[in-house]
Amino acid sequence: MNDSDYIIFDFDGTIADTFDLALEIYNRIAPEYNCRPAGPEDHELIRLKKPQELLKFYGVSRLKLLSLVLRVRKELSRHIPEIKLVSGMEAALREIRNSGYRVGILTSNSASNVSKFADINNLSGLFDFIYSGRSLFGKEKVIRRMLIHENLSVDRVIYVGDETRDIEASKKAGIPVVAVSWGLHRREVLASLSPDQIADDPEELRGCFLRIFNGRP
Repeated sequence: MNDSDYIIFDFDGTIADTFDLALEIYNRIAPEYNCRPAGPEDHELIRLKKPQELLKFYGVSRLKLLSLVLRVRKELSRHIPEIKLVSGMEAALREIRNSGYRVGILTSNSASNVSKFADINNLSGLFDFIYSGRSLFGKEKVIRRMLIHENLSVDRVIYVGDETRDIEASKKAGIPVVAVSWGLHRREVLASLSPDQIADDPEELRGCFLRIFNGRP
């Protein structure tokens, strides 16, 4: 097993601010799938509801979901230069690397999209790996596959994400999770699932990691 401490980041919403663009793409293609578009008044609803509730609300079946996700991913690839890096994230990532941690990305986005984004935003060389996996209804399985693929031990890994499913999946996979409140789900929604730590700003991340690793057996 790899004996380094690894911080594994979700990409969309955690490192990259893709919410508005992904929603714009969804609204453009939703009629093709007979799904309900999301109006401006729905933005807060999306941030307060769990994925399963939203899928039902917008009429997205499991069959439609995979096709929609792949379509949105393809459309996002054409707009990578427009996607903004979360404010303060570059400095936070560099501080994390300088503190001796290894850094990886686990994403349902494509590895090529993430690599292109990293190149554009001066992040090249900060990530030890980018692992892309589909996780529509079982992200813990993707986490487990990533751990095996990268030869990582569960007690040397922390996951960082912005959604309720990140917390649920990490707990099922047996790894600590830091929830970030600047992405998809609001702080109160994330807190209701009791993540190990919650960060409200990227500069708080290193402190979250220290508290988790210092508290391990």
